[in-house]
Amino acid sequence: MDASNKSYKELNAAILKNPDPNTQITGCCGQRYIADGFSGKKIEIFGTPGNALGAYMDSGEIFVHGDVQDAVGDTMNDGRIYVDGMAGDAVGYAMRGGEIFIHGNVGYRAGIHMKAYGQKRPLMIVGGCAGSFLGEYQAGGTIVVLGLNAGSEPPVSYFCGMGMHGGAIYLRTKILPADLSDRIVASEVTRKDMWELMPKLEHFCNIFGENLNEILKTPFYKLTPDSGNPYKQLYVANYQ
Repeated sequence: MDASNKSYKELNAAILKNPDPNTQITGCCGQRYIADGFSGKKIEIFGTPGNALGAYMDSGEIFVHGDVQDAVGDTMNDGRIYVDGMAGDAVGYAMRGGEIFIHGNVGYRAGIHMKAYGQKRPLMIVGGCAGSFLGEYQAGGTIVVLGLNAGSEPPVSYFCGMGMHGGAIYLRTKILPADLSDRIVASEVTRKDMWELMPKLEHFCNIFGENLNEILKTPFYKLTPDSGNPYKQLYVANYQ
């Protein structure tokens, strides 16, 4: 399917009308809302999708050969999104299920308001680095930042995990960010942590052609919120 001369409305209508559950899109250049709310579709995209790719996605798979813009997987419920490139801001905003794999960097506020419920355990793996406010107000799920292009610097920018009150962030790094909140507990990963992460790391490497053994040569740290609802005092008035 050639998207070169199609508006985002025309493109999404064509995908929906396609009786084949597998759709290949070429010539994609900024069309927004691709596969929003879709389920049961497998979509392969060559080019650069616009904002909100796969928002509210309920199942299926999207694979992008190229970069993506903002709000990929916004509030997605299930399914998988792969990006063999870089992503803009707010990747996985409020995602409540499914998995997002980004080969390159992501912008600001990736994983903001990520949550988990019941059997839903959302996952985001970033191969490169993440901008400021990664995991802001995170309430559940897992974010992994591998920092494959970070060199000797931390793989995240400022205010990582700010307001975090659930879930976990894993950073592959020798140096933790200097400005981590004192309400976040940073600890070296345990064997149990790595046992749980390993299948997802293997999958990431198989998809994007990375070397798992090389990745594992650098230590991982796990960031979790301090216990006892550390942000309660910010939202509940104390009249005593």
